[in-house]
Amino acid sequence: MDVESVSGDERALADAIAAALAGLSHLSVHRDGNAIVARTSFRRAERVVLAGHIDTVPVAGNLPSVLDGDMLYGCGSCDMKSGVAVQLRLAAQLTDAARDVSYVFYDCEEVEAERNGLLRLSRNSPDLLAGDFAVLLEPTDAVVEGGCQGTLRADVVARGKRAHSARSWLGNNAIHNAGGILDVLRAYRAREPVVDGLGFHEGLNAVGISGGVAGNVIPDECTVNVNFRFAPDLSPEQAAQHVRELFADWEVRITDVAGGARPGLDRASAASFLSAVGGPARAKLGWTDVARFAELGIPAVNYGPGDPQLAHTANEHVPVAQVGHCEATMLGWLTSA
Repeated sequence: MDVESVSGDERALADAIAAALAGLSHLSVHRDGNAIVARTSFRRAERVVLAGHIDTVPVAGNLPSVLDGDMLYGCGSCDMKSGVAVQLRLAAQLTDAARDVSYVFYDCEEVEAERNGLLRLSRNSPDLLAGDFAVLLEPTDAVVEGGCQGTLRADVVARGKRAHSARSWLGNNAIHNAGGILDVLRAYRAREPVVDGLGFHEGLNAVGISGGVAGNVIPDECTVNVNFRFAPDLSPEQAAQHVRELFADWEVRITDVAGGARPGLDRASAASFLSAVGGPARAKLGWTDVARFAELGIPAVNYGPGDPQLAHTANEHVPVAQVGHCEATMLGWLTSA
């Protein structure tokens, strides 16, 4: 955690991970920018991909890390350097296993989809991501979370007419006109669909607003930044169409979209993992790179230490015992026939 790795500035941590893996003779190590893939070659019938992002959101006065009893505090402790630590421990320990394993550490997950290191790997070296099943060690409180929601960002633009504020009646205030956009958002009732047996909860929210020219000018443009988190029964195209229909009276610019992934827990590999971990599964209420693996035709789930509700908070922390529990669970599953 104390090797700061805000999105776009992961090199120091990537160097440290690459150096640690390079000394393990049972692994072949490959690097693409600040993404690293280490693979075993045990010649087993099944290959599992264990993946985790090494970047964090911006530091919020929560570095250096602090160990307080059984709680470890710090930026990335929950999302998701504890999961990365589990990956590294498994990579060091598993010199033989019932399954071959590919350990994937990648950059720029916390920013727009086009910069995502896993996406870059899938384009440059898709063979390095090949596998029969994947586990994203995202924070799930050590509960299997199936699928993930899609995420869409859009700019909804209110127009007006510029004028001198001393003669405001000659203009048309775009910031005032943006009130209609906010009215749509306030009145919106999110869906709560059940997809493959798991309950999802959508959300449509304003996450930013910008407008204004000067202190004496009636503005002619105001933009509301909207984020739509949609269930995996919608495609990115359907999600975009939904947003455009909701804001049909305004200009809508889709700026970023990443589709979700259906849970797929009926797949044999996922069912085997769920049985090994134990307990009921739940839906992943957020976007993760299980969606990326779904696009590659690889079934995937989320499972890792840390409460996802603490992700991106200044008070981010993880129970140390839970990190050990996830490591032991994964170790038992990977070594069992």
